[in-house]
Amino acid sequence: MFGLVIAFKRIDWGKGILKSDWVGFSNFSYLFSSDEAWTMTRNTIGYNILFIVIGTTVAIMVAIFMNEITSKFANRIYQTLILLPYMISWVVCGYLVNALLSSETGLINLGILSKLGIEPIVWYQEKKYWPFIILLVYIWKNIGFSMVIYLASIVGISKEYYEAAKIDGAKKWKQIRYITLPLLKPTIITLLIMNIGSIFYSDFGLFYQIPRNSGALYDVTQTIDTYVYNALMQQGNIALSAAAGFYQSIVGFVLVVIANAIVRKYSKESALF
Repeated sequence: MFGLVIAFKRIDWGKGILKSDWVGFSNFSYLFSSDEAWTMTRNTIGYNILFIVIGTTVAIMVAIFMNEITSKFANRIYQTLILLPYMISWVVCGYLVNALLSSETGLINLGILSKLGIEPIVWYQEKKYWPFIILLVYIWKNIGFSMVIYLASIVGISKEYYEAAKIDGAKKWKQIRYITLPLLKPTIITLLIMNIGSIFYSDFGLFYQIPRNSGALYDVTQTIDTYVYNALMQQGNIALSAAAGFYQSIVGFVLVVIANAIVRKYSKESALF
């Protein structure tokens, strides 16, 4: 918490943090005075909405499918394979994606497009493909962690509900619709609220390492975090980074409170507080 004071100062390391000059909100105004302010804000919020909606849907589907696997050995193997990408650093992921997308040596250009007689694509210069690439890489890497959380909740559901449903003639889809999904609601809501709180944050590794910080892709890959990092590297002003972090934290806190209030209005038992 002490470090937040940096966001309101012009840091002079000769004077130290406490004795540096106060500049009020000028560090914050820098974030919004840039011509790229709208672009980075749009990308940060837009991608996070996609991640929340599509990521949650896919994670629940995978968790339900995993729960249907009766073999314990096969279940462990599949869980490990799905969770493994989450353990890989974004640096390694960046090299793996580059191995696929490199215009000269990439597997897609050399192994697929060339065989089909299609001209190779300079992936790191073509903006139109990257929203889909970013989304696919995010799901591939992060879906395993979310799946484990939902799977743990599904495993905790009493088998008696399903047995009673089978006696009543309910098929698998109706069991999922009327038993699994309703009983998953508290977990879904909790994770949803937490994700909404981080909607102004972006995964720096995803948006920096995967597109390899290509300037040609900034319109679709530049987020608040990568913008501040690039500004810090160019100007060496740590106060700007502190201001961005403070701003993101305040907005995230407000969004969590609002989301929780909405949930509490309709279902008090599902709210966080």
